[in-house]
Amino acid sequence: MSTLVEICLEDVGGAALAAAAGADALEVCAGLADGGTTPTLGFVEHCADTAPGLEVRVLVRARPGDFVHSPQEVAVMAADIEATRAALGGSARLGFVIGTLEPDGTIAAGAVRRLVAASGDAPVTFHKAFDSVPDKAAGLAQLADLGISRVLTSGGPGPALDHLPELADLVRRGGDEVRIAVGGGVRPANAARIVAETGAREVHLRAPGAVRPTGVSTGYDDGRRSVTSAEVLAEVMSALGR
Repeated sequence: MSTLVEICLEDVGGAALAAAAGADALEVCAGLADGGTTPTLGFVEHCADTAPGLEVRVLVRARPGDFVHSPQEVAVMAADIEATRAALGGSARLGFVIGTLEPDGTIAAGAVRRLVAASGDAPVTFHKAFDSVPDKAAGLAQLADLGISRVLTSGGPGPALDHLPELADLVRRGGDEVRIAVGGGVRPANAARIVAETGAREVHLRAPGAVRPTGVSTGYDDGRRSVTSAEVLAEVMSALGR
């Protein structure tokens, strides 16, 4: 069984490159330098239009920082989900990526329940906030009960390579009910090892390339930015035998 590849991106044009490389899904974000936040509706529509065969999983995170969200922040995230569903309708393979915790690191069940309900029939992923959950086996079972169908995790703090046995255990526990997508330091050079040692059927990564400024600097910043790289995409797909 081939390994599914999800590409995380925030750049206009990146979705088409991911589709051309043979990726299976996108995580569509803004603000990746801050860990990722909710993208604009226009950008989500762009990605769906330029990569029509891919599942478009929309990160829904109201702000950077920790994953302990106020009721008002949860309400904003629910509204963002509903607006995205209303705008795209049945025109895209749409999913949502969420994650909210209690102050002690356990899963905020009420918030997750509300966001899953707002997502309707769209599949919902619990993102790497899961890495902070103290009892991951219990957390995985709880997320299954809450309607989560996929968990993105590196198995603990730091890169996935530091937690391969833990990830293998989560893959086994999740089975077909809650798929484990391994993310966190996944690169072309280690992707095949991560899959082999964890049994993961899905990996998540950025494929970053740098763009240097092409015009006159305004003085606000140096004009550099990260974009999706066709070369890195090709390398990871080759490493996974795709």
